[in-house]
Amino acid sequence: MLTADYDKLGLHDGETMLDLGCGFGRHAFEAARRGAVVVALDAGHDEVEGVFAMFAAMVAAGELSSETSHTATVQGDALHLPFADATFDRVICSEVLEHIPDDVGAMEELVRVLRPGGTMAVTVPRFGPELINWALSDQYHNVPGGHIRIYRRSVLESRLRSAGLTVKGHHYAHGLHSPYWWIKCLVGTTNETNAVVKAYHRLLVWEIMKKPLVLRLADKVFSPLMGKSIVVYLTKPGPR
Repeated sequence: MLTADYDKLGLHDGETMLDLGCGFGRHAFEAARRGAVVVALDAGHDEVEGVFAMFAAMVAAGELSSETSHTATVQGDALHLPFADATFDRVICSEVLEHIPDDVGAMEELVRVLRPGGTMAVTVPRFGPELINWALSDQYHNVPGGHIRIYRRSVLESRLRSAGLTVKGHHYAHGLHSPYWWIKCLVGTTNETNAVVKAYHRLLVWEIMKKPLVLRLADKVFSPLMGKSIVVYLTKPGPR
C-alpha cells in the first residue's frame, strides 16, 4: 500500500533514493523493484532488520536481481543523517514528521542530503481526518512515539519552503482508511476483537492484496474528500 506516487516523484531506474522512516519497507521495496539504488533508514531496530530480511527474500525469490539491485538498510536519526550532502536523487519521508519534535531540523537534514534538482515526497496525516481521531481518542496519539502535532497543508508547505524546497503539488491518499481509524478510536485503538473493526480490516486487506475495481474506484472518490494522508511533492532548486 503506497502513499507516495513514484511517477509524480519522478523516480527512474538507477537513481538513488532515501526512504526516511521506512517502517517495514513498503516504499523501499517498490523503489527497488523499479531499479533504484535504495537506502531504507529507520530509528527502530526491528523495522530495519525486517526490511533487510525482506530485501534478501526478494532476491531469493527472483523478484530482485542479486547482480543489479542495490539496497541498504540503516538504523539512524532523522536529525543526524549519516550521508554526505547531495547524496540522493529522490527522497521519500512518509508518515514521519508528525512524530518528531524538531520537525524543521529533520526537514533541513532531508534537504541537505537531496541533490539540487532532486525531488522529494513528504506525507503526513491529513488535518481533518486526524483531528477527528484526536477528538475521539487520547489513546490514538498520546502514546510513546505517537503523533505530537496535526499539520495543516499550509503549515507543512511553509516549513518545507523555509527549509529550501519548492512545492510542486499535492494529493490525498487512502480515502477508505479514515473511517477505519474513526471506528478504532471509538471502540479503543487496541481493540482488535470488535466485530466492526474486524470486518473493516478484512475489507482493507482485500483492497491492498487484491485491488478490486470497486474499491479502487471508491478510493479515487473518497481520497480527495477524506483521505487519511496528504502527500506533498517538492524539488530542491539548483542545477543537477
